[in-house]
Amino acid sequence: MTDAATLPMLLKQLRLPSMVACCDEVIARAAAQGWSLQQTLATLCEYELAEREQRRLQRHLNEARLPVGKTLTGFDMTTLVAAQRQRITALASDRSWIDQAANLLLFGASGLGKTHLAAAIGHALIEQGLRVRYFPASSLVQELQAAKQLLALDDALIKLDKYRLLIIDDIGYVKRTEAETSVLFELIAHRYESGSILITSNHPFSAWDTIFPDNMMAVAAVDRLVHHADIIELTGESYRKRAQSTKHKEM
Repeated sequence: MTDAATLPMLLKQLRLPSMVACCDEVIARAAAQGWSLQQTLATLCEYELAEREQRRLQRHLNEARLPVGKTLTGFDMTTLVAAQRQRITALASDRSWIDQAANLLLFGASGLGKTHLAAAIGHALIEQGLRVRYFPASSLVQELQAAKQLLALDDALIKLDKYRLLIIDDIGYVKRTEAETSVLFELIAHRYESGSILITSNHPFSAWDTIFPDNMMAVAAVDRLVHHADIIELTGESYRKRAQSTKHKEM
């Protein structure tokens, strides 16, 4: 018969580190409170599963590369109209739009919190078990261009499929060259009705000819993005200006 003292070693060999860490404590509680074998084992399993979930969450947060500290609790929701507050909250709390491969487009001038909201939604979806990846638009385009030059663009696009949501921030800063915009269009076409995209932009659709030099490509990109999409336009005063005004009032 196996010696009970070998239990931690056996759990370690089974790669159950959380069970190893709490084994002595749980067994002591079980003895003191008269737990059954099944209850003791269930408690050990709960510790292991909880720790695995925490590690998974941290791993997905790390790989997402979201801007640090950008969560909904840190955003001043009073700057949004009531309908926008409700929609943003719904998009962050309900993953159904991701399951439907829908998109979200955030428009507005600089300083209205588009990046913050995009990152906050991404963070909330990761907590619901989804994988998310954030890219500044210029960085993403550079990566895809490099892949295309190596004749590996298809592989790069497929690799991004593991992320249920791609956040492309500040698409208006993509240079207006055929090489850059063509890979961006290929990404949009690749994910059409198969994976969600969240895009932030300072430019309304009417100005997207500054992003895509080919008008037909611009129309085709917009058509694919808006087919299944929420479009939210932020208005108001830049948070930087609000902060400056507040500072002056306090003085």
